[in-house]
Amino acid sequence: MSPSHTDEKLVRMANQIATFFLSQPEAVRAEGVATHINKFWEPRMRGRFFEMIDSSVDGFLPLVVEASPLIRRPDAKAGAGVGVGADAAAGASQGKGPAAGESLSEPSIPG
Repeated sequence: MSPSHTDEKLVRMANQIATFFLSQPEAVRAEGVATHINKFWEPRMRGRFFEMIDSSVDGFLPLVVEASPLIRRPDAKAGAGVGVGADAAAGASQGKGPAAGESLSEPSIPG
C-alpha cells in the first residue's frame, strides 16, 4: 500500500522541523523537535504520526525518531510531553521561562 498524501506531508513536515534543529547544539535537538510538535501539531496529527512511528514507516529522519519518545501522545494526560504544561512553565533547560520573556516554542540554546 502506498503512503497517502497526508502521510507524506506529515513525514515532510516532521523532517523539516528536524532539519532546522540539526543546526542547533546536539544537546537540544531532540527536545527542540518534540517541543515544536507538541506545541503546534493537533492531536489528530500526532495520532497519525505515532501510528506511522509505531509501524516503522520509512522516511523519517533519525532525529525525528529520536525525538518521538518526547512527543506527547494524543491520549496522554494533559501537560505530558516536553515543552508543554509544567515543563513549559519552567522553561526549557537552562531557560528563564515565560516570565523573563523567553519563548516556549523552542528550547533555550546555551549561549
